[in-house]
Formats: sequence, structure tokens, C-alpha cells
Amino acid sequence: MNLQRVGEDRLLAQILPRLPRGRKVIAGAGDDCAVVDLDGQRKLSLLKTDCVVAGVHFSAKADAESVGWKAMARTLSDFAAMSGVPQFALVTLIAPRATKVAWVKKLYRGLNKAAQKFGVTIVGGETSSTRGPVVVSVSAIGFVEKNRCVSRAGGRVGDALFVTGRLGASIRGRHLRFIPRITESRWLTKNFSIHAMMDLSDGLGADLPRMARASKVGFRIEMKTLPLAPGAKINNAVSDGEDYELLFAISPRHRTRLEKSWRKEFPRVALTFIGRFSQTSTRNSQLSGGYVHFQ
Repeated sequence: MNLQRVGEDRLLAQILPRLPRGRKVIAGAGDDCAVVDLDGQRKLSLLKTDCVVAGVHFSAKADAESVGWKAMARTLSDFAAMSGVPQFALVTLIAPRATKVAWVKKLYRGLNKAAQKFGVTIVGGETSSTRGPVVVSVSAIGFVEKNRCVSRAGGRVGDALFVTGRLGASIRGRHLRFIPRITESRWLTKNFSIHAMMDLSDGLGADLPRMARASKVGFRIEMKTLPLAPGAKINNAVSDGEDYELLFAISPRHRTRLEKSWRKEFPRVALTFIGRFSQTSTRNSQLSGGYVHFQ
């Protein structure tokens, strides 16, 4: 059996349970970031690595600075998913020998712009040649306070589901210039008890079922309420991926206060109620699609 038949989720389900975990590991592989307790104090350490591959995450015609921005921002978006604060990053560049030096300089300009916007320092990395496409991998470390750490697994039956921003914008190139929702995420956990959260990188059709499985609940979505980006259709919002918006679950009793406070704090960023978590016995065929690696 090859990777195309297995797909990303089934592959990880076979690999991840076999990875040993030490006593300091709070959450290992399978969430947006790994969570470890290094010092036993009030803060937990977050670790994350992500990559972009030419021909998969960006085209050959894409501006190198935009590619660098995206490579860094993808990793930082996972910190937003857990309400974390990124601090330091390592960059690995794997490129063919024919790659232009000017292109690489522009790439690092984009990497550094995204890093500086969120107070991240690039402290090293690695370079290697390849006969294949360009690959840029970013690894980052940061922290989150113990009482503000959010995973995918804390959702409860009846929770209200919200998404930030608008979905389906990758068809117009927003996937190269999105802004990780770190500011919004930090505000959420400072002012509300967020039960579960993740960023929408593979599309609502793939990511919401993942969060529901992690929380051991079902879900019901009001498809007509999905906030669409200009020019996008519902299928784009569900299946295209690379929106990098936040999807989160919160107690329904906080819905009114959340919506009112959000409009005041973030008047230019949409916040939309899209449905609820339900009993796991609920049969739900509303969502399908999303980007799945190897398929």
C-alpha cells in the first residue's frame, strides 16, 4: 500500500501512537504545536515545524518575498491555534544548485518581515542542495501560559463554533500574504474560556472533523452562514484550504458577550457563528473535502 491510498490522516494514525513520550511532554504530535513543560513554572514551551514546497504550496511564478512570508507565517499560525507566543525560529532551505542568489535573498527578506512582525528572531537553520523542487522549512519555539493553552481536544457537546475572517480567499492568492491570528488568539484566551481551537490550513471540510474527533464530539454546521471571501463560493470555503483563520469552540452562554466584545476590539475582522458541537452519535455528512496530503 502506498501513501496515496493511505492519505495523511491514516498515515499519522499509524505512526504517531508509536512515538515514545517523556514525562515533560504535555501534548505531542497530533496537535497544532507540541507542548512541553521544561521548567515546571507557569509557562509551557511550544514547538512547531512546518514547510512549503514549490509546486505544492507556491508556484514557480510566485514572488520570493511572498514565499518567505508564507513559510514563516504558516508556522506562526499554529502558535495562534494554541494561543502561544512564538519567540525563536530556525530556517532550513533546500534548493537546486541553479537557484538564483537574488531569489534566496528575497525569500529571506519575506521570512524576516513575518518574523519581525510578531517579535520572532531567526537564530539559525540549515541549507542543502537537491535535484527536486525548492523546500523551505521553518521550526519555531515559544511559550503559552498554562491557564491559556488551548488544544483541539477540549470541545464539549453544545459548544458554539466560530471562525475568524472570511473563508475561500486562497483562490485569489491570499495564501501568500495572510496574517497569523496571534493577536486575536491571545485576546480570546485573555478574556474568555476557549474550549478548543485550531487554524484552518487544510480547509474547513478537513479541519473541523479533525477537531471534532480530537474532542470526541460531533458537529452541526449552518452552511449558509459561512463567511465567504469576495469571489469565493461555499465549496471554496469548505475545500480549498490555506485560509489560516481560527476555528474555535466556546460555551454558548458566552456567545453574546463574545460577539459584542469582538466587534469593539476587532472591527475589521469578521467573527462568525457557524454551528455547534453535538453528540458523537449524530450522523453528519455536511462536510467533505479539504486538502489531504498524498491524495
